[in-house]
Amino acid sequence: MNNANSNGPSTSVTRPLGARDIKTLGLSALGGALEFYDFVIFVFFASVVGQLFFPADMPEWLRLVQTFGIFAAGYIARPIGGVIMAHFGDRLGRKKMFMLSIMLMALPTLIMGLLPTYATIGYLAPILLLAMRMLQGAAIGGEAPGAWVFVTEHVPARHTAFATSTLSAGLVAGILLGSFMATGLNYVMSDETLHSWGWRVPFLVGGVLGFVTLYLRRYLHETPVFTEMQENKALSEELPMRTLLRDYLPGVAISMIATWLLTAAVVVTILMTPTLLQSFAGIDRGLTLQANCVAIVCLIIGCLSAGALADKIGDGIVLMLSCAGLGITYFYFFWLMHHDVSMLFPLYALVGFFGGLTGIVPAIAVKSFPAAIRFTGLSFSYNVAYAIAGGLTPMIVTTSIETLPMSPAWYVAGVMSVGVVMGLMLARRHYRYRAQVAH
Repeated sequence: MNNANSNGPSTSVTRPLGARDIKTLGLSALGGALEFYDFVIFVFFASVVGQLFFPADMPEWLRLVQTFGIFAAGYIARPIGGVIMAHFGDRLGRKKMFMLSIMLMALPTLIMGLLPTYATIGYLAPILLLAMRMLQGAAIGGEAPGAWVFVTEHVPARHTAFATSTLSAGLVAGILLGSFMATGLNYVMSDETLHSWGWRVPFLVGGVLGFVTLYLRRYLHETPVFTEMQENKALSEELPMRTLLRDYLPGVAISMIATWLLTAAVVVTILMTPTLLQSFAGIDRGLTLQANCVAIVCLIIGCLSAGALADKIGDGIVLMLSCAGLGITYFYFFWLMHHDVSMLFPLYALVGFFGGLTGIVPAIAVKSFPAAIRFTGLSFSYNVAYAIAGGLTPMIVTTSIETLPMSPAWYVAGVMSVGVVMGLMLARRHYRYRAQVAH
């Protein structure tokens, strides 16, 4: 197998992070936060949207399944947008695709905030909502992998995990913005106002934030790795996808499994849990949203901590510890919430912290591919895995929870068990990698 662990032709390994590196990480993380807000705001208003875009006589569990199905459609569309943008990102440059993805996100988000509901146009309403959601998915399919490649090719190789964790923390901050928005609207608006027009506010705001992100990214530069490959004519001579599928299937497998872990940590424990606790544990909506904000703040801290630690002791060891911690804490948390809500905030905070494993997942994937096909490799692996795991998980959890109330907790525990095994296997790869980049 070819060397897939170097950042590029002449990336400095030993130099410290400089002011330009910090600027790149900061602007990338901020831009990612604003764009990811657009993508995830839907789930925070899933129950309201479900009531407005589907028939009123539909059972609550079926309405949730339908609504999360539209949410999942965004994940299904991700591989299409991701692979297309990655192809041109490996051929034409990282920054160009970095700019394009935000344009494809902002417009559908604005339109979603203006859509008529089921009461006005019937079944055309959920169809239009589905179409906008799929456009969002195509955009985010190129955004997240492109951003991870962009930041890791700007920093020294020994800071790869910290770079990806910084960006992941920025993406999570986008979730936090969504949670703050949902909590704030829930606090200042009555249910009647929220159902009447208030639900439109977060989508309209999100569209505006998308154009703010586009403006911010004007100040970023093409990565040194891509620029040097371009000057040295070292870009992939054949279709990057062909090279990937022929020579780097082990890297694809590792990256897809790592992405599966990420979906469980984000989709179930952060995005779905507030709605699940409201609908099936009978906990007040405002209370669950407040606790969710605390968990997301702790997730951001966990991302940065995991990334910094992984650069010192290895991705595998940190992944193993994080997966074990998340599997155990989320199981106990979800079980306890059906009986006693007094520990809602501290336990959800602990769950969020261990969810910081999401900060090192992209570092694991980035190290699996060489620079010439890195964008394609990461985008294909990440988006296909997210389309399968992220798309099916909401459906599986919401349909099985009727007969198995603890299904979300069992699912997370099972996935995290796979993560522990993977962490043990990656620990050995880390030490080989450190020895290689040191020379």
